[in-house]
Amino acid sequence: MRKTAILALGLIASLSAHAQQAWDHAVKQLPRAEVDALLAQPDQVLVLDVRRPDEVTAKGSFPVYLSIQAKDVEQQLAYIPKDRTIITVSNHAHRAGAVGDLLAAKGYKVAGATGSEDYEAQGGTITRIAAPVKP
Repeated sequence: MRKTAILALGLIASLSAHAQQAWDHAVKQLPRAEVDALLAQPDQVLVLDVRRPDEVTAKGSFPVYLSIQAKDVEQQLAYIPKDRTIITVSNHAHRAGAVGDLLAAKGYKVAGATGSEDYEAQGGTITRIAAPVKP
């Protein structure tokens, strides 16, 4: 019993530390209300999801988004429109924040970064994508 309690406390401490990770990006970390306000103007915004495909499948994302993994963004800049306000997305916004900083430095209009899991935890709706069925 004591070992289980110690493991549970360790897990809680680890999750708490992750949730409290300091925001160290120049772009803003967007809460759900600001994301929703931006999404209400679909002709002016681009949602850029920077996670791996397996993360998007496992965790879900917004109904419409451009998917470019964080590691590939700099090589794929030609596919990212400069005439839209960009919301970058990752699981908890930290990779999205780094990509947002990169894009802002390159002259893109970045509203900020959000995490799909954070957005959902704040009451937002995330779309789940079913993995393709293997033949």
